[in-house]
Amino acid sequence: MYTLLLAIIYLVFISLGLPDSLLGSAWPTMRVAFDMPLSSAGIISMIIAGGTICSSLASERLIRRFTTRWVTVISVFLTAIALSGFSLATRFWMLCLWAIPYGLGAGCIDSAMNNYVALHYRSRHMSWLHCFWGVGTIISPYIMSWCITHTRWNDGYRAVSFLQFGIAAVLLLTLPIWKIHAEDGSESSGEAPLGVRGALKIQGAPTLFAGFFAYCAGEATAMLWASSYLVGTRGMAEDRAAACGALFFIGITAGRFAAGFIADRLGDRRMIRLGAAVAAVGIICMALPVQAEFPALAGLVIFGLGCAPVYPSIIHATPANFGARNSQAIIGMQMASAYVGSTFMPPLFGLIANRAGLAWMPLFLAVFLVLMITMIERTFRTVASRKP
Repeated sequence: MYTLLLAIIYLVFISLGLPDSLLGSAWPTMRVAFDMPLSSAGIISMIIAGGTICSSLASERLIRRFTTRWVTVISVFLTAIALSGFSLATRFWMLCLWAIPYGLGAGCIDSAMNNYVALHYRSRHMSWLHCFWGVGTIISPYIMSWCITHTRWNDGYRAVSFLQFGIAAVLLLTLPIWKIHAEDGSESSGEAPLGVRGALKIQGAPTLFAGFFAYCAGEATAMLWASSYLVGTRGMAEDRAAACGALFFIGITAGRFAAGFIADRLGDRRMIRLGAAVAAVGIICMALPVQAEFPALAGLVIFGLGCAPVYPSIIHATPANFGARNSQAIIGMQMASAYVGSTFMPPLFGLIANRAGLAWMPLFLAVFLVLMITMIERTFRTVASRKP
């Protein structure tokens, strides 16, 4: 039963990753259909991330009231419905409308599952959990690329929505399996929630939130603009760029799979440092002033490899750093701060790209990589100083 539940949790993270790479891979085609400028993709991603911020902040209260398993089932159904709405959209404002329920559902899944695995499973399982998120992000660009080539972009969203509905049905049928783990502090209704103010008062938490903001700002920028970057700086055809945009997700997925074998041995802090160093190499490859496609494509893969261990290692360290009773509130705030980065930074880069060009993306990523490692290191030092 333990192994079966872990497999179901992995399936949940495939469902979380499936929609995340759809917009970036489809936008070069979608923007023509809707007659919108390049930067308007940032509006949709901003609305999605705004929904995740709200649901992440509310996750502690929701999970205490409804439990992790019910929050997860309802959230997956919500994202499936939203993706169906995307496939039916005929106006840009319709995309913006359906982005709201998608963001709300994704935020609850992210917060609930990350805390559940951090509490009940080892570091390697956290890495492999996020590896399966990467599996979802790899699958969907190829679905979208095939649909753009043979039918329409709408069919790409429709196909992924069917996959989401199937995963939601599996979750609903396997609800009793979740009872194998004893109730933890995140699902205890007898205590008052820590809340946003309480989380901000904990030493080391504010710098952790800043580091998570910076990490997801860089990851979301690469996720959204990779295909457009290849079209704009390397002159790729749109359908090929939609498929090559998945290289970042291939790197992050392969990296998380590999990280699972060494995460328990190296520990969370060393894994974060290793990831930051590799990501820096990827940025340098993307920034090389050559017209050839290979350095940019290799850079996307290497940047993904570097990003791979950062997110799961930060999350897995949370209960150890701040306590199991506080972990859901802290992780909810981590998700919210991360999606603040996802909300505002990709649109900001879209504005920069409109004025200065897409070639500035590597420098944009480098700024947030430096901010991320600085803030996370400060968090670990603060936590170490207050422990006996």
